[in-house]
Amino acid sequence: MTIPRRIFLAALGAAPVLPLLVRRTLAAYPERPIHLIVPFAAGGNADIVGRITGDLISKTLNQPVVVENRGGAGGGVGAEFVAHATPDGYTLLVGSNGPLTVNPFVHADLGYDPLKDFVAVSLTSYVPHALIMSSKVQAKNMTELIAQSKTTPLTVATSGIGSATHMTLERLKAATGANITHVPYRGGGALMPDLMSGTVDGAMTEFSTALPLHQAQQAHIVAIAAAHRSKLAPDIPTFDESGVKGFTAQSYIGVVAPAKTPAEIVDKLQTAIAQGLSPGSPAAERLSGLGSEVASAEQMTPKGFAEFIRADYENMREAAKLAGITPQ
Repeated sequence: MTIPRRIFLAALGAAPVLPLLVRRTLAAYPERPIHLIVPFAAGGNADIVGRITGDLISKTLNQPVVVENRGGAGGGVGAEFVAHATPDGYTLLVGSNGPLTVNPFVHADLGYDPLKDFVAVSLTSYVPHALIMSSKVQAKNMTELIAQSKTTPLTVATSGIGSATHMTLERLKAATGANITHVPYRGGGALMPDLMSGTVDGAMTEFSTALPLHQAQQAHIVAIAAAHRSKLAPDIPTFDESGVKGFTAQSYIGVVAPAKTPAEIVDKLQTAIAQGLSPGSPAAERLSGLGSEVASAEQMTPKGFAEFIRADYENMREAAKLAGITPQ
């Protein structure tokens, strides 16, 4: 078939327009509010860090960042929503252990692939897990707690089935033989009232969530799953010091975008986060004050965060085997 000359010339003249429009769109990004999805209920560590991060992005890119909580399925509901969103930089996910590296080993039918459906933007921080007990529980250390659980089974809450803290609790049970019943909640913030009232005996949660209750003597942290004691609470021993040798666990928080989000947009978002969390910045100091450790400069890059995710993915695969957890 012969293409008429006038149509050919018209098409030829229009050919450079599309790439030009794409470049202009990328250069103008963002032109409207960005939606940052927190895949857990409000009040937990992911929500707190997500809102701090959203504020950094908003201030640098001069557009509002709307934080939305879409909890459920260990973070899977929110993650699936973002995985299938338009990859234009306007829908982002506060990514953490649960939806990115734990769910594949807990849930049999995920509506997304954590390694294929997202592009890493930046790791922001991580915080060790802590075992905090109600004031009604007499045990003050791990030896006493394990002994008490053998005579009176203990209930310990986490932020949900398939959450990072759930995996940590299962690992702890396997490592100590403690008689503990897991009580799942919808988010770290949701379980705190029941912990303080004694409705549940304890909680495995992020150190940043547990610390205020410990400091206010509304509950007591038995141990933290870190390599060393926290400067914020040097009185609290690590699990390793408490006899659970080599036991460490942490929750990480970062930002990911749908796969195929243009690299130029990813770079703008990453720069906003990295600049906002530079050493000594108000945001970095705030995270440290909450018990978090700010990510390194390399971990804040897309490449560094992607490598971090893959390493944790393999660690969780092994943890699931040790805990006897199979996808359901």
